Amino acid sequence: MSPVPTMPNPGLGTFRLEGDTVKQMIHTALKLGYRHIDTAQFYGNEADIGAAIAESDVPREEIFVTTKVWHDRLRPDDLKASVEESLARLRMMQVDLLLIHWPSPDDAVPMEDYLLALSDVQKDGKTRHIGVSNFTRAQIDQALDILGPDTLLTNQIEVHPFLQNRNLVAHCQSHDIAVSAFMPLAVGKVMEDPTLQEIATAHDATPAQIAIAWLNQLGIVTFPSSTREANLKRNIEALDITLSDREMAEIATLDRGERIANPSIAPDWDQ
Repeated sequence: MSPVPTMPNPGLGTFRLEGDTVKQMIHTALKLGYRHIDTAQFYGNEADIGAAIAESDVPREEIFVTTKVWHDRLRPDDLKASVEESLARLRMMQVDLLLIHWPSPDDAVPMEDYLLALSDVQKDGKTRHIGVSNFTRAQIDQALDILGPDTLLTNQIEVHPFLQNRNLVAHCQSHDIAVSAFMPLAVGKVMEDPTLQEIATAHDATPAQIAIAWLNQLGIVTFPSSTREANLKRNIEALDITLSDREMAEIATLDRGERIANPSIAPDWDQ
């Protein structure tokens, strides 16, 4: 059984969106009922997101805000300084979830150093929850050895029908670490898949909605990105779709290990 996540689902992905574009998207999404916004230091849009939330009629305490520490700010003093900078840009005293965006490349900064610093930030009240992103099974085990059980809320990883990451998902969930999925639509490739198109037709839905519904039934939170109100509305409505066991099994056959986010700083994947 997967844990019940405390993160609202779906969230709103903001990668590559800045300025008035991301501000308008946030206003639209909050109007539609979204209550989870995912950003990162690397995205360069924390200030825009902070401004949009400050301008919104939705109370701050009703919005779950996630941000992430970039890999070049992982030394303990620098990590803590970077969090202060993120909070200033976001116009917040506290975020809801703070993640390590990528494990330190080649372990340049020991994991114990940056995870204990992350824990210190939580103890100081700068974030409600802590977690990681792009950690392998081995790194999850190492992190739990350092921090102990019930410390990490989530491992945010790439999951979509073409990269289902089953072993890593199961490993996280077995430790009561919620899985949150980025790139759930495989940068639009789900729209072109015949199997997803056929299932979508049966539900009077889009293939993107089927991908989101599939993740939801796996107990995985996700945060697709769109600047179009119609798509934002469809994404949130996708949670109302229930796929049959046969349809879930058909989607399971689509896994081809197609990893989209695989930069030079990535760890040695152990899926």
